[in-house]
Amino acid sequence: MNPYQKKRRWKVFLLVFAIVIGTASVFYSDFFVKKMEREEAAQFHLFIKVLEQQMKMYENEQLTDVFDTIKENNKMDVILTNPDGSIYTWIGLDSTKTLYSSDNSKTYDSLYFVRQLAKMKKQHPAAKMAGSEDQPLVAYYKDSFILTQLRFFPYIQLGVIGLFILAAYVAFSSARRAEQDQVWVGMAKETAHQLGTPISSLMAWVELMKSKFDAEDDPLIAEMQNDIHRLEIITDRFSKIGSKPILEDHVVYLVVKNFIAYFKIRTSDKINFVITGDNQVRAMLSIPLFDWVIENLLKNAANAIENEGTISVNIVENLAKEEVFIDVSDTGKGIPRSKFDTVFQPGYTTRKRGWGLGLSLTKRMVENYHSGQIFVKESELGKGTTFRIILKSSITYEPTSNTGVPRVV
Repeated sequence: MNPYQKKRRWKVFLLVFAIVIGTASVFYSDFFVKKMEREEAAQFHLFIKVLEQQMKMYENEQLTDVFDTIKENNKMDVILTNPDGSIYTWIGLDSTKTLYSSDNSKTYDSLYFVRQLAKMKKQHPAAKMAGSEDQPLVAYYKDSFILTQLRFFPYIQLGVIGLFILAAYVAFSSARRAEQDQVWVGMAKETAHQLGTPISSLMAWVELMKSKFDAEDDPLIAEMQNDIHRLEIITDRFSKIGSKPILEDHVVYLVVKNFIAYFKIRTSDKINFVITGDNQVRAMLSIPLFDWVIENLLKNAANAIENEGTISVNIVENLAKEEVFIDVSDTGKGIPRSKFDTVFQPGYTTRKRGWGLGLSLTKRMVENYHSGQIFVKESELGKGTTFRIILKSSITYEPTSNTGVPRVV
């Protein structure tokens, strides 16, 4: 199991753990909500009995004082209605909604109480009670403010916890990514430093062989020089990691063609290389880093071809968006659609001795250093894969002329 798969398993585990905790919190809060609902319902029915007894014994002053004390300590909002649905009285509702007419007679804001009654009818069923002089009344009540808050509390709590976890995850990921970047940069620069001495020594030995054996035109010496030059380029690549590279204007077709000429003689003769497309399109490139990008894609394509096959590079320009499309295709074993994004993750590889860093570095160099994009354009198992690189064209076009042909600025 590679590091990316382990990391993914931990993410899944943490997500499941968070869901379990959240679900348990919601169910636990719901248990208390239901318990409080039952207690409020019992309190309401007890209060209704008190009102009934008060109406029956209104002449008993001692009991009336007791009933008044109970009513004053009631924290519930209650509305009593006549059998025809008209409001008889209310208890506990906002007294500021009570109005007084010019003759000081007490009235009420009918719209407010009608709305409160409608809300009570939706929340709880009505309770019938005996009124004064055996006139039946219907009683309604609504949930207390604390119960309403308790209902929404677990969701608010989950939201706050979720935001905290998200912020912590982003902060942790950023810190971890910064730490990884420092490790990458330090390792790359140390590698470049360590390669410098043996490369200089090899260059000196080659010059000594040429002069001692009079081998200025020897093809083997020439290939050795090419490989030493290649090592210099690799050293230059590593030294540039972590610092902003200098981008220069280049013809993309020629850059790719020159690298393929070097790469193909170091690859199996059973693999055919084809380069097509626009041979004039230009882009801002860092040659050492862009060659590395092409090298990684070509190596990846060559490893995907088990026997004979073809690796093709097609370069076209999207004039409308002033972009350069570089498609690297192979006739290899292909990539499952579910792995289109995974292949760019560090540590992902299908080879037994692979490190899984090539495409990860390629993505970093294209996006971070060339401000471009790279992705799997298409792939089919058993038929091959196409990777697409998108770069900004270094040629700016004016709007289309009368002839329909864009003019280069």
